[in-house]
Amino acid sequence: MRKLRLIGLTLLALNVSVMAHAEEKRYVSDELNTWVRSGPGDNYRLVGTINAGEEVALLQTNSDSNYGQVRDSSGRTAWIPLKELSNEPSLRTRVPDLENQVKTLTDKLNNIDATWNQRTAEMQQKVAQSDGVINGLKEENQTLKNQLIVAQKKVNAANLQLDDKQRTIIMQWFMYGGGVLGVGLLLGLVLPHLIPSRKRKDRWMN
Repeated sequence: MRKLRLIGLTLLALNVSVMAHAEEKRYVSDELNTWVRSGPGDNYRLVGTINAGEEVALLQTNSDSNYGQVRDSSGRTAWIPLKELSNEPSLRTRVPDLENQVKTLTDKLNNIDATWNQRTAEMQQKVAQSDGVINGLKEENQTLKNQLIVAQKKVNAANLQLDDKQRTIIMQWFMYGGGVLGVGLLLGLVLPHLIPSRKRKDRWMN
């Protein structure tokens, strides 16, 4: 009896051709709940179902029947067709992750918008301040130009007054010179006549 059991177990092991390996993470198909069996084949009895998208640990595979032995989150082990397993997380798992990623990206975009708006406001403020400085410099430049024009006009007026005074002084000197010359000529003409008459009178008196 024992020999028959050993032979049966040996034949079963040869037929099953189970390859044991380290546990690997797998995900059940996103379809409806998947039936699992007690052994690596369709001829083994059904022992329950695994929820669609559930994460399981792949314990070993059977290449002949394309079945794999898995352990679910509750610690139960069973066999499931390998086509029902996937290396990628199920949509049920990925959708929340994607939603979190979208939320994270949205928050980043909002932060970028806020940062951009703040930088734009700061740049606008700096530009406004620069415009104020430029306008102030323009006004100061215009004031200096006006002051220069006024100063030039004053200098021109002073030059005109100086020219008038110089002409007046020159005319006065001409007049003084002419007067002196006239007096000299007059004396030159009159004195010769006065001196001889005195001599004649002196001679007559002697």
